[in-house]
Amino acid sequence: MEALRVPPELSARVPAEQRGSGRDDVRLLVTRGTEVSHHAFRELPGQVRAGDVLVVNTSATLPAAVNGRVGGERVVVHFSTRGEDGRWAVELRAPGGSGATGPRPGGPAGAVVRLPGGRELVLEEPMGDVLSAGNASPAIRSRRAPGHTPALAPGVTEAGLAEAGAVEAAGAVGAGAAGRGTVEAGATEVGAVEGGTVEAGAGAGERGAGERGAVDMGPVGAGPAEGARLWWARVPEGVPGLLRRYGRPIRYGYTERDQPLSAYQTVFAVAAPDGSGSAEMPSAARPFTAALVAELVSRGVQFAPLSLDTGVASAEAHEPPYPERFSVPPTTAWLVNAARAAGGRVIAVGTTAVRALESAVDADGVVRPVSGWTDLVVTPRRGVRVVDGLLTGLHEPEASHLLMLEAVAGREALRRGYEAALERRYLWHEFGDVHLLLPDEERNAPDCSSNVR
Repeated sequence: MEALRVPPELSARVPAEQRGSGRDDVRLLVTRGTEVSHHAFRELPGQVRAGDVLVVNTSATLPAAVNGRVGGERVVVHFSTRGEDGRWAVELRAPGGSGATGPRPGGPAGAVVRLPGGRELVLEEPMGDVLSAGNASPAIRSRRAPGHTPALAPGVTEAGLAEAGAVEAAGAVGAGAAGRGTVEAGATEVGAVEGGTVEAGAGAGERGAGERGAVDMGPVGAGPAEGARLWWARVPEGVPGLLRRYGRPIRYGYTERDQPLSAYQTVFAVAAPDGSGSAEMPSAARPFTAALVAELVSRGVQFAPLSLDTGVASAEAHEPPYPERFSVPPTTAWLVNAARAAGGRVIAVGTTAVRALESAVDADGVVRPVSGWTDLVVTPRRGVRVVDGLLTGLHEPEASHLLMLEAVAGREALRRGYEAALERRYLWHEFGDVHLLLPDEERNAPDCSSNVR
């Protein structure tokens, strides 16, 4: 995959409806095992079957880019994630002539950013420093939703994790539960706190397959503190109102022009009462329309909602994702577990759905309802425990998302799919074409086209 290069002209520069007849006017690359086929996205009902469950992210996209100034310097503030302590993780970007932005060193601590409407935010500490130190920052302490139970593997107790510093008092869900995946039987609590899923019998010094050590990229946000990309910032009250009035959707240089916020919402997006949401669109679901959803449901395909509020992407450095807030409700846990028990497939719509769902599954493959924060990074070594297939966009060869795709489909299937996408000139990024990855054993299974009513 490292040898693949995506030419600039294969970046989708405008939404599908501005270059075709509608949102679903994109192409669908299907990989079943190592076999590749090409379709229109409208043909998705013929690629899935009755009893399948499509897991979708309902997080709404925020107008998260706001102009600001640091002294005499113009900046664009990308609001990434709201912490539990009221602070926001933000990224300062350099404005570009086309309306897009470029990278800019973060910091320094104490810097004041002037915002529209006479408001200010103050940078306090790099987000990565808090995480790489192994601390449960007040900004990202996971909290159990009422009546929810964290997914802990057999032999691991909340009390044991609390002693190791992973679970806060007052019922917080530790990073070793929903936050960092699950801990295998026989793993030490200290190993769980170190990061990610620790394989059975692994000691404290061996990082597991789930998180930062598994991708061999060092601590999240590693590097000089003054140059860290994301910073926790003290911000004024009413950030959702600030974004509604002065914000616009985040966009990058490969896009042609600014688009309205509606272009960055999916058909599944649900506005949160507290104004929270995603800094960037969960874009794998963008081609779905209400008519296509209705057709899939009429053929026996079910939809299971969850939410994961995406932070800002690492457009230049391709870092692993930072911790993100997520919630898997009881109805979705029940639907997924029931489908698996009945022999149905669980197909995640987007990498965000994989991250959330795999953060809620225990060592026995049972999904538990849970809300909190996750810093799980799904890799081939960690694997997937509940996801059978994945519908996703096309990612840059350097992107950490490809580790997740390889975990779902395997390296050879991924290589063949991406070579075919380049040969057929598929379009990349959030307004581009999509890729459905399904396992080998489904090659000869009946699809739901026989279930037309």
